[in-house]
Amino acid sequence: MNKLKTTFAGLELKNPIIISSSGLTNSAEKNKKLCEAGAGAIVLKSLFEEQIMMEVDSMRDSVYYPEGADYLKESIKNHKLSEYLQLIADSKKLCDIPIIASINCFNDADWVHFAKEIEQAGADAIEINILALQAELDYNYGDFEQRHIDILRSVKSHVSIPVIMKLAYRFTNPVILINQLYANGAAAVVLFNRFYQPDIDIEKVAHTVGMVFSNPSELSRSLRWIGIASSVVDKIDYAASGGVHAPEDAVKAILSGAAAVEVCSTIYMNTSSQIGRLKDTLIQWMNRKGFDSIAQFKGILNVKDVKGVNTFERTQFLKYFNEYQGKQKFEE
Repeated sequence: MNKLKTTFAGLELKNPIIISSSGLTNSAEKNKKLCEAGAGAIVLKSLFEEQIMMEVDSMRDSVYYPEGADYLKESIKNHKLSEYLQLIADSKKLCDIPIIASINCFNDADWVHFAKEIEQAGADAIEINILALQAELDYNYGDFEQRHIDILRSVKSHVSIPVIMKLAYRFTNPVILINQLYANGAAAVVLFNRFYQPDIDIEKVAHTVGMVFSNPSELSRSLRWIGIASSVVDKIDYAASGGVHAPEDAVKAILSGAAAVEVCSTIYMNTSSQIGRLKDTLIQWMNRKGFDSIAQFKGILNVKDVKGVNTFERTQFLKYFNEYQGKQKFEE
């Protein structure tokens, strides 16, 4: 029996270790190596709406008539899609694990209709990544959440394969959004996406790139919200993303209610051999605790009393704060 077998978004996975969308997954040969290293599934490098539109805009000035601009736009879009479809097809040939396509977008645009071709190319599922900050003065409360639902509906209207929604963490109430996504056909959610991290170079007096990789402290966000959401919206699957670094982190995520984890930074920092360490730690822990399957312990530490979650969080903060203050006084 495969002790690590799990189900995520309706897909059967040999184990819960999913390689998230990144430069790690932008070629079929790389994906083959990740598969051979023991990955349970692979999310391909994203097809970016912004990348397509920026390329169109950069070449628009060379076209002096509207029909030519429209032709150029469609040509670039079709070229990018063709490359992506080839990545899907080639990866499917070389890998015997689920291959999940990824669309990174911010609008319910026409190009989302390409989802049908992505399905026909052989993708086992599509992950939708809507990564955008809301900073407009004329913003209406709820518009961003509604955009997630509209894009999901658009994609679902074109495909029959599972659709996964990868969310950012800046929502007042992620649970209500997850419930609406489930009601509109989402098979799973991934918590959470990671924003570009800005920094400032004080010598050059210029903006620069901050920390590229996630850090282990980011895992706590996923543990909290998967623990809360999985106890209330329990018909949808969850994956933890961001901060999954140590081999033990996969155990923590599953205990909180996740069916899988998406990893990226830890693979960059430790090579694909980290996949084996994650799996080995899971098996060793399961053996020590007497579990024969992922399902037996998935969610046993999620939040049972959601109505009391605020009391619990505030109490834990006070407890932590008092203990820290006591420790500080002792050290002084």
